[in-house]
Amino acid sequence: MRRILIDRARKRGRKRHGHGLQRVDLNGVDVAMTSDDNTLLLVNEALEKLESEAPEKAALVKLRYFAGLSIEDASEALGISPATAKRNWAFARAWIIMFLMS
Repeated sequence: MRRILIDRARKRGRKRHGHGLQRVDLNGVDVAMTSDDNTLLLVNEALEKLESEAPEKAALVKLRYFAGLSIEDASEALGISPATAKRNWAFARAWIIMFLMS
């Protein structure tokens, strides 16, 4: 599902890397299907970088942002406790925001 959404977003508005960067607020999680294309591409770029450094946290972001799962459902799918999922989610949100601001 992620690949389909990313390919669709890329086809709609191909811009040079870095053009039109904007801040993405992940506090109010919005399922990717209702996000605009620019936000989707920004989150995907940040997610690819996070995946190389912290794959378990990136997997949580994929489940929460792209699949729309709750913390409880995502933690169950990943086989971790809800408390660990909350900590990983807080870390991943902060990491993605810092990546987008740099």
